[in-house]
Amino acid sequence: MAAELTGYNSVPEQSKPEKADDKTVITDDNTIKLQPKITLVNGITVIVGSIIGSGIFVSPKGVLEGAGSVGMSLIVWILSGLYSMIGAYCYAELGTSIVRSGADYAYIYEAFGPFLAFLRLWVECMIVRPCSNAIVALTFSYYVIEPLFPDCDQPDIPVRLLAAVCILLLTFVNCWDVKWATRVQDVFTYAKVAALILIIITGFVQMGRGELEAFEKPFQNTETDIGKISLAFYSGLFAYNGWNYLNFVIEELKDPYKNLPKAIWISIIMVTSVYVMTNIAYFSIITTDEILSGAAVAVMFSKRMYGVMWWIMPVFVSLSTFGGVNGILFTTSRLFYVGGREGHMPQILSMVQIQRMTPLPACLFMGLLTLVYLTSSDIYALINYVGFATWLSIGLSIVVLLYLRWKRPNMPRPIKVGLVWPIIYTLCSIYLVVLPLYASPVETGIGCMIIASGVPVYIIFIYWENKPKGWYNMLDNITIFLQRLLMVVPEEKKMS
Repeated sequence: MAAELTGYNSVPEQSKPEKADDKTVITDDNTIKLQPKITLVNGITVIVGSIIGSGIFVSPKGVLEGAGSVGMSLIVWILSGLYSMIGAYCYAELGTSIVRSGADYAYIYEAFGPFLAFLRLWVECMIVRPCSNAIVALTFSYYVIEPLFPDCDQPDIPVRLLAAVCILLLTFVNCWDVKWATRVQDVFTYAKVAALILIIITGFVQMGRGELEAFEKPFQNTETDIGKISLAFYSGLFAYNGWNYLNFVIEELKDPYKNLPKAIWISIIMVTSVYVMTNIAYFSIITTDEILSGAAVAVMFSKRMYGVMWWIMPVFVSLSTFGGVNGILFTTSRLFYVGGREGHMPQILSMVQIQRMTPLPACLFMGLLTLVYLTSSDIYALINYVGFATWLSIGLSIVVLLYLRWKRPNMPRPIKVGLVWPIIYTLCSIYLVVLPLYASPVETGIGCMIIASGVPVYIIFIYWENKPKGWYNMLDNITIFLQRLLMVVPEEKKMS
C-alpha cells in the first residue's frame, strides 16, 4: 500500500456530486470515496445543531457587558442574526457554484490560489475550530457538574476532564460511522431546541403576569464606546457561529443545489427567532446584575423558576452542548480532509477508512487538537481569539464572491445574490476585524501572531519544493505506517 503524494498546485475540477445509495461504500468503478448521505433534514440539523451549542447559554453575559443595556443587547442579537443570514445567503451562491467540501478554504483556493487558502486553513485548524470545540465542551462540563456544586464554584480539573471525555467519545462516534454522527446530531438538536422552547414559554408566561421591569427603561446604561460594542457583537456572533458548516460537507449532501439553500434559510431564520425570544425570556426573570455576575444564565433561570426541578435545565443544556461538539467535529474533520487532499496538510488526513468509510485520520486529528485548547478554561478569552480569526477569514470568503463576479462573470451560478449583500457583509467584517484591535489588543494580537505563524509553515512545508530526498522518504514511511495502523487509503483509490 504505497503512499500517494497529492500535488497542491492542482485543484480538482468542480462537478456535481454523483448520486449514490445511502448504503453505497464503493462506487461502480471500484473506488473508495465519501458518499452523499446527508438529507435536507440532516442538513438542517447539522446547521442548527452546530449553531445552538454553548453560545446562547454563555454569550448573554458577554453581549450585555459590551452593550450595556437590555435594549441594546437585544439589538445586538437581532443584528447578529441578520448579519449571519446575509453571510449564509452569500454562501448559498458560493456553495452551489463551487461544489467542493472545505467551504471557505475551497472558495479562497479557487479565487486567490494556494497561499491565502493555506492561511485560511491554518487559522481554521489552529484557532477557530479546535478553540470553538473546546468552548462548547467546557460549557457541557460546567452544566453537567453544576447540580453537584449548587452553592460553590466548580473544581477546574474535573470540568476539564469531563470535557475531554466528551471530546474523545464523540471523536470515536465520528470515526466509526457517518450515520452514527448524523443520528447523534439529529437527536441532540431536538433536545437543545426543546430546552430553549421551555425557557421561552416560561419567560413569556412570566411577562404575561406583568414581569416587565427590565423593559421599562430598556436603553438605560447603553454603552457608547464603539470598541466595547464590537466585543458585544463578538459574543453575539459566536452564538451564531456554525451557519456555514454545511458548506464544509457539501460533497456528502444529497442534491446540494436544492438542499443547501433550503437548509441555510430554514436554519438561520429558526435560530434567530429562538435566540431573540430566549434573551427576552432571560430578561423577564433575571436582572442584568445577575446575568453579569456569572456565565450560567440558564441555571440561574431554572433555579428561579423550577424549584426542586431546577436541575432539568443543566441536563438540557448538557445535551445541547454535547450535540454542538458533535457538529463541530463532524464538519471540521471534512475541512482537514480537504486540506490533506489538496496537499496543504499531511496526506494521511485525506484518507478514508476502508471498512467504516469515514475520514478517520482527520477526525482523530481534530479531536486531539481540541484537547490542546482545554489547557485554558477562560471561555471569554477563547471567544475573543475565535472572533477575530473567524470574521477575518469569513470576510475574505465573501470577497471571493465579489472577485469571481468580476473575473468570471459567466461562471455557472445556480443561485445568484444581489451584489449589495456581499458588499454590506464585507464592510461589516472590516468593522469586526479592525475595532477589536483597539478594544481587546492582547487577544487580537495573539490571534494575529498565530495567523502570521502560518507563513513560515507554508514556505517550509509547501512552497519549498526541492527539499532533500531524505525528507520525502521520512514522510512516506510515516504515511505508510499510519495507513497500515489505521487501515486507510486515499480517496478514489482503486480496489484490487
